[in-house]
This record gives sequence, C-alpha cells and structure tokens, in this order.
Amino acid sequence: MSAIDLSQLQGLDFDEIKLGQTAIFGKTVTEADILTFAAVSGDTNPVHLNEEFVRPTMFKTRIAHGMLSASFISTVIGTKLPGPGCIYVSQSLRFKAPVKIGDTVIARAEVTELNPEKRRLKLKTTCHCGETVVIDGEAEVFIPKRG
Repeated sequence: MSAIDLSQLQGLDFDEIKLGQTAIFGKTVTEADILTFAAVSGDTNPVHLNEEFVRPTMFKTRIAHGMLSASFISTVIGTKLPGPGCIYVSQSLRFKAPVKIGDTVIARAEVTELNPEKRRLKLKTTCHCGETVVIDGEAEVFIPKRG
C-alpha cells in the first residue's frame, strides 16, 4: 500500500493569502438538510420542523436553523479560504433574515486582516439569499506552519 500525499490535502499557506481575497460556497437548503441538521444538532425547535406551529408566527412557514446556514461559512473557510489544515479560532454571527426551504444560501469569506507574526487572519463572513444578507459576521483563523 502506497503512502498518501497529504500535501494535496493542505489549503493555502499563510504567505499565499492576500488582503481582499475572497471565496464562496453555495447550497440550496432542502427539507432533508433541515431534518438532518435537527437530528445531528438536537435542535428540534418547532419553527424548523412543524408547519402548524410556525404558521401564526412572523415567519409564516418553517425556517432553516440559523446555524445550518452559518455552517456554510465553515465550509468556505475549511475547504477554500484558507482551506484544509486551517484552525478556526473564532466566529461572530448576526442573524439578519430567515432562510426557508428552497432558498439558495451563498456563503462568502473575505480576508480583511493579516497577522504574519501569529499566522492569523480575519475574514468578513456573510451569507446571502439573493440580494438579502441573512448572516454577517467575522471569523479569525490560524494557519499552522507546514511540517
């Protein structure tokens, strides 16, 4: 059995990242996504799962878990910018609008600050459905030295 080349699994190294660099990930939220997220997270709030419960509320129809949409930010960071091998240090989130079944969420990360001494970067993070910002926030990420 041959050895696996782990270098192909690594994302960008710190010196490959520039201010203003961006990456995105898009996903259309499905019924299955909401049910699976509820099962994995244990968040069975009826606003996500019960149409009868949510009908008289301000939402009128079921909404996706905010953290489901926020997880798409993690997808951008962990797979694209900076990518595999990076370590999430922090994430702030502001939930601004609901996401419903069938909505396509576009998660975006943009490099806003670089700290070469600590090998950390800050990213402006947003999620949009069309023109509507549904989540905004900021992430801090550490990029370990390659070994």
